[in-house]
Amino acid sequence: MRLVGYLRVSTIEQADKGYGLDIQRAAIAKAAKALGATIAKWTADEGKSGALDAEDRPGLKQALLLVRSGQADGIIVRDLDRLARSVSVQEAVLSAVWRDKNTGVFTSVPPQEVLRDDPDDPMRTAMREMAGVFAGLERKLIAKRLRDGRKAHAANGGHVNGPAPFGWRTDPKSDDNPSGALVPVPAEQAALAVMRQLHAQAVPTREIADVLNAQGHATRKGGRWTHGTVARIISRSTAATQPAGTA
Repeated sequence: MRLVGYLRVSTIEQADKGYGLDIQRAAIAKAAKALGATIAKWTADEGKSGALDAEDRPGLKQALLLVRSGQADGIIVRDLDRLARSVSVQEAVLSAVWRDKNTGVFTSVPPQEVLRDDPDDPMRTAMREMAGVFAGLERKLIAKRLRDGRKAHAANGGHVNGPAPFGWRTDPKSDDNPSGALVPVPAEQAALAVMRQLHAQAVPTREIADVLNAQGHATRKGGRWTHGTVARIISRSTAATQPAGTA
């Protein structure tokens, strides 16, 4: 029996717990051996939500094409929530595989085939769909925990999203910086001081850039200043001591 090993991890799951692709791959390889199957092909969707349709997940789309073309006898995943975290998506994928009576979907935890619908056993379908409902709920709970964590971090003065503003750097939490707040970068702060002083005197951004370059101040990436970069940092500034622009 030839199976496609399908791996998936979303961004929020990567941040929240151990759903790494390597962990999934090891579990699937072990299960395939127990099932007497071989992995014909590995496909993966990294950073893709389980709520996305197969058309929006290149790895899953490829897995289905391999089954449909007869190059594989089914798909194996670590568990069904790797296939989908939405009941509608889960059932659509299962239906696509089950169009051929000789193909199937398998899980590695535990190593077994997902049983097809049986009109004489409606509880089978109900239990599978219920598991899909809870998989979707878990996805939403993970997202909520991460949102709450970001809010709490921001409330304590920590930097939350994106690169640190120009003039600052992110710093890991420590005894000296318990909240993980932004830490000033002396060289960038010196450039900011020049920017603010000249801007307060209504000096055009193009001339400010010329002054910064003449004085030897570099952008964060080590380049020369342009009026656009200066304008962006000034316009995004949110406080006199902690602007939100970057360079």
